Amino acid sequence: MDIRNIAIIAHVDHGKTRLTDALMRETGMVGDESVGMDSNALEQERGITIYSKNTSIFYPSIHSGQAVTKINIVDTPGHADFGSEVERVLRSIDSVLLLVDAQEGPMPQTKFVLRKSLELGLKPIVVLNKIDKPAARPEWALERVWELFMDLGASDEQLDFAVVYTIAKEGIAKKRLTDESKNLVPLLDTILEKVHPAPADTSLPFAFQPFNLAYDNYLGRLGIGRVYQGRMKTGDRVFVKKHSGEIISGTITKLFTFEGLSRKEVPEVSAGDIVMVAGLPDLYIGDTVAAQESQELLPAIKIDEPTISLNFLVNNSPFAGREGTYVTSRQIRERLEKELEVNVGLRIDFSPGDYYTVFGRGELHIAILLENMRREGYELQVSQPRVIIKEIDGVISEPFERVTIDVADQFSGVVIEKMAKRKGQMVEMKKEQEHVRVIYDIPTRGLLGYRNEFVVDTRGDGILCGEFLGFKPHAGDIEKRDTGSMLSGETGKALSYALSNLQERGVLYIGPNVDVYEGEVIGNTAKGQDMVVNPIKGKHLTNTRSSTSDIAIQLTPPLSVTIERGLEIMAEDEYLEITPTSVRIRKQILSENGRKRAGRASS
Repeated sequence: MDIRNIAIIAHVDHGKTRLTDALMRETGMVGDESVGMDSNALEQERGITIYSKNTSIFYPSIHSGQAVTKINIVDTPGHADFGSEVERVLRSIDSVLLLVDAQEGPMPQTKFVLRKSLELGLKPIVVLNKIDKPAARPEWALERVWELFMDLGASDEQLDFAVVYTIAKEGIAKKRLTDESKNLVPLLDTILEKVHPAPADTSLPFAFQPFNLAYDNYLGRLGIGRVYQGRMKTGDRVFVKKHSGEIISGTITKLFTFEGLSRKEVPEVSAGDIVMVAGLPDLYIGDTVAAQESQELLPAIKIDEPTISLNFLVNNSPFAGREGTYVTSRQIRERLEKELEVNVGLRIDFSPGDYYTVFGRGELHIAILLENMRREGYELQVSQPRVIIKEIDGVISEPFERVTIDVADQFSGVVIEKMAKRKGQMVEMKKEQEHVRVIYDIPTRGLLGYRNEFVVDTRGDGILCGEFLGFKPHAGDIEKRDTGSMLSGETGKALSYALSNLQERGVLYIGPNVDVYEGEVIGNTAKGQDMVVNPIKGKHLTNTRSSTSDIAIQLTPPLSVTIERGLEIMAEDEYLEITPTSVRIRKQILSENGRKRAGRASS
């Protein structure tokens, strides 16, 4: 049976997972429309793909009587913070479906994933999706895709790409816009026509490289990857070769292939297929599993460097231990070590002792890790994210991003003003229909804490997305924070009477009847300076009657602090406290006198 290995790559929300689900339904691999690739709870809540996952389909159908081809499909995340999930997959496949929204055209992450694909010599198939949108402009989008290929230095062969037009949510594909179609057969035919069968040389010694890891309570660690050559059977003795030079021997206990979303146990696997291997507890992403100790290593899976860092600490607030199950330093370390096994974009320095420094690709990358830990019962606190500063050729350098912003014309002024304050350099600006598209080169430092502000400034009508450019000379000081922190000076339960007076000073993060402690940040202040307040103050009762005393107190709904929002709005001298049921911001030094003493000592 011929095998084709492909990955679906695109910018976030351009329809990758929807198309993968439609392909599985088209080929009969799943029947229930509620079953799909995004099975993780966080993915379903946010509507984005966070983890790369693979499936396989058979086309034509096994029951058709024709020669059947197995198509292994890897669905990848579209958000820039999870770019490492894409990078590690691309080496294991033979072609990519480059999905582009027919209205938005190529976006920053489209450029990122396409560059990686072209560097590996892959020849993409371009899929223009969502052609049914009222504002769709497929001819314009295709022209922009051509320009992008040219800008990235595509070869003549790569420029001769096939184009398919799709409506993924309805399961429709067309080779030309004028064609009539009711299914995805044109896309499946294009895959068989344009993607070469996977090399299947079974005469060479076995070689396998995992691009993903999974865990089973009974089988232990599982490696998911591609068999590059040879055959492997259950019970075979193999060697795990690491790029550090270490070689570990092991035995294959079970082998699985993929059929739809399920895995099927098999006695033997052969070259060209994407499979799952059990029995190798020391297997990591990028290792080479070989039949002979003398075999050469497969090329390493190269991942771009992290751009931000922050400290993970044991929660030591007055409410510590109330809600979490795993609260100790040892438990947090064990969880982070486990995360390193599968999250290749993450780096962790365990050396300081009283805290662990975590390096990631962006705020969302770190926020997803924290949200997962929180749901598992962990309780901890983290410091404000900060960019990674390097010295390159004697020059202090910091990470920069190229940001593409699409906003309605009336909001462009405030966006341009704030990007200039954050040291953004405008690269391009053009008006497209009712919107303005602006492209900036900006320090990652300048973007930290801006995304939620951007949503407010554009009334939710703007799109902001970026790609990592590299390290450039330090841009100097950036003044980002124009609000101060409203701090609780007492410990107790917040009361409506006190909050009704405090809401006039700024935006509150808490509502009435919420437990607070001294040093907790309960809101912000418009004046830009920290202010200590008493949120537990009750109404003074007297025998004197007043015509206004019984007027009902009206409170503005508070701004709820999520992990992502907390990482953006917290100040340098604050911690974000994360528990299974609460997210709070607090000062690192809780008492007001302690903060004053620390301020005098530092000055």
